[in-house]
Amino acid sequence: MTRRPIIEAYGIHKHFGQLHVLKGVDLVVAERELVFLIGPSGSGKSTLLRCLNRLEEPSSGTIVVDGIDLLDRRTDINKARQRIGMVFQSFNLYPHMTALGNITLALRKVLGLSRAEAEARGRAALDRVHLSDRADHYPSQLSGGQQQRVAIARAIALEPRVMLFDEPTSALDPELVGGVLAVMRELREDGMTMVVVSHEMGFARAAADRVLFMDNGLVVEEGTPEEIFGAPRHERTRAFISQIERH
Repeated sequence: MTRRPIIEAYGIHKHFGQLHVLKGVDLVVAERELVFLIGPSGSGKSTLLRCLNRLEEPSSGTIVVDGIDLLDRRTDINKARQRIGMVFQSFNLYPHMTALGNITLALRKVLGLSRAEAEARGRAALDRVHLSDRADHYPSQLSGGQQQRVAIARAIALEPRVMLFDEPTSALDPELVGGVLAVMRELREDGMTMVVVSHEMGFARAAADRVLFMDNGLVVEEGTPEEIFGAPRHERTRAFISQIERH
């Protein structure tokens, strides 16, 4: 049974002035699929991710997420973004609000839920990231890994159809990475569609359905983790994989 595509991006170009960062990238992601974007710094991975919810405006191309044409001028982009959760490298939590307060803010302001409804949904989201006992803690009282898990809870509380992760563990101390990856693995098992930019190659090997290798603004090669890590066809992919495996 083929699952229907939930992300369909075709011919995505992005220019920053004279710099041509994305050079006609296609990305189709099926429901419940976990797709990993790998490649050297500056290859366009994060820019592509940010184009998928229009944090960056593509210079040209088409992007349809869950049936909504994101580049159509008539599209209410704020409403569309409710379907697309995003987790960044930095946690972007409000320091003066508790973990629960950070999560319920958007539920009340964006979705218009009552305080009681927002708190119930916020606590359920904290439970999913194994932080129900930290609801009343402020960000300064949490480790970096816990703060990132609150950021994930904030995104999933909005019940998005797709989750985008942009280097979610790169700001964390190595011993804190595992907790965040464990939560991402559970989301995957629960059927969340995910697109992940990350240098966590072990996680990519173990959890991804598909891996796309990007270089110089193009998708050079894509395949299963076994194909990309075990038998890459393209010389540039082989060079990248051998380089990261030496570190």
